[in-house]
Amino acid sequence: MTQVPTITLNDGRAIPQLGIGVWQVSNDDIVATVAKALEVGYRHIDTAQGYQNEQGVGEAFAASGLSRDEVWITTKLANGKHERSDAVTELKTSLSKLGMEYVDLYLIHWPTPNSGDYVETWRGMQDALEQGLTKSIGVSNFQPDHLDKLVADGGVVPAVNQIEIHPTFANQTAVDGSLKHGIKIESWSPLGLGADLNNPTVAKIAARTGKTPAQVIIRWHLQKGYIVFPKSITPSRIEENFNVFDFELTADDVAAIDALDAGNRTGPDPDTFG
Repeated sequence: MTQVPTITLNDGRAIPQLGIGVWQVSNDDIVATVAKALEVGYRHIDTAQGYQNEQGVGEAFAASGLSRDEVWITTKLANGKHERSDAVTELKTSLSKLGMEYVDLYLIHWPTPNSGDYVETWRGMQDALEQGLTKSIGVSNFQPDHLDKLVADGGVVPAVNQIEIHPTFANQTAVDGSLKHGIKIESWSPLGLGADLNNPTVAKIAARTGKTPAQVIIRWHLQKGYIVFPKSITPSRIEENFNVFDFELTADDVAAIDALDAGNRTGPDPDTFG
């Protein structure tokens, strides 16, 4: 079975660099989707309270026969649950749905800067870490100034920042603002909701390498050093998205895809969302 490379986080833990995302995967599809991913070789599942499919993730894992330490499970704190005490309480609810004693990574899903104190929320995330309910903690959709405030408060520095990144949206300011603190980058919407698959530059590289546009883009994320988890409920595409370790992009390929950045954000603006 293909060995997925790992990224070492600032807390010393090694996270599989490729996983599968389950945003918008319905309860009708979630068990089969995760089961197929685990069968193919994925060992990293990214879910969230807001996705409302944690139970299905847990059911698929339980049926897989894999041991708990073989699979990296991430979940995220729901928006609107940002009191310090919520971080622990809500994670216990997630763990009950997952049928697990801990998650590997617990994230603040959005900073919601206009409706709550994310620094106080982060203190609650550290409480969850101290109680052994999660092995690592991080954030999602945080801007550089949000991260600066967390770090200035002292305590644990986030292990990751999960942000929107794809060829036409490099999100470089958020990337740089994370890396300066030693925070690793996770890419969500890595294919630009599918829109970037049709880009002529990507298509040309795909034709030359004998790979699909999706494989080329996933490979670009990996070679940029990002942790990435494309989403699909189609078995053949779940396999396709995993088969990205038998080729490499050239430096010119990476540069050409880098040059596609056009500021095409597909999701909400973290400075105003929530």
